[in-house]
Amino acid sequence: MCKDCGCSITDHDHHHDHGDHDHSHSHQAAHETLHHNPQLNDTKTIAVIKKILDKNDQEAHHNREHFNEHRVLAINLMSSPGSGKTALLEAMAGKAPFKFAVIEGDLETSRDADRLKAVGINAVQIQTGSACHLDAFMVHKGLHDLPIADLDVCFIENVGNLVCPASYDVGSHLNIVLVSIPEGEDKIAKYPVMFRQADLILFTKTDLLPYFKYDIQREKAEARRVKPSVDILEVNINDEASVMRVVEWIEFKRKMRA
Repeated sequence: MCKDCGCSITDHDHHHDHGDHDHSHSHQAAHETLHHNPQLNDTKTIAVIKKILDKNDQEAHHNREHFNEHRVLAINLMSSPGSGKTALLEAMAGKAPFKFAVIEGDLETSRDADRLKAVGINAVQIQTGSACHLDAFMVHKGLHDLPIADLDVCFIENVGNLVCPASYDVGSHLNIVLVSIPEGEDKIAKYPVMFRQADLILFTKTDLLPYFKYDIQREKAEARRVKPSVDILEVNINDEASVMRVVEWIEFKRKMRA
């Protein structure tokens, strides 16, 4: 995986200091990751990870202040590869009552950003190289290329991965985690750290339910076992009504912050 999240340790060379920040999101997720990976449980490795996360959290705080200053709701989209993050954003183009743009994260290529631009969505591609997640510094860089003063919502489409993105606060206000029907019934139970960070869980590609052995009600129960307060929606991008329910959820959250 990546070189700086505990998969393979290399410290960032960042020296920003933007004040205190609540570390509970990223540090708790990182603690759970360490707990389940005995190879990382040595003092030196833990110290390096803590240093990385402290720097990241400071930058995330700075990002969040920037969003707040411009009254922009920032939403972190997380999932495994191919669950439908980009397709959902494409489906929202021209339907949302709010103006939005996307910071797009992938290891290589600008294909997803190009897809979004093709339907009129302002998108900035961040190529992470070997990193299997976006961090707050990458998102900060992307912010400089967006017309943030003209936006209502900024989506941060994270790298497809159900592990490392959960440990990195990128400065968002909300986390949406997608899980698709073809992935199988075990993803929430196997990757609870990710789903525990979710404000909204989207079950995507529900039009494929007839073709897979997938008990969606059982998976919803599992999601609420992991996080009892989480909101849950079903999405089929070929069904405009289901896409609009996602749009309405976002608009409700945006108005709550206004």
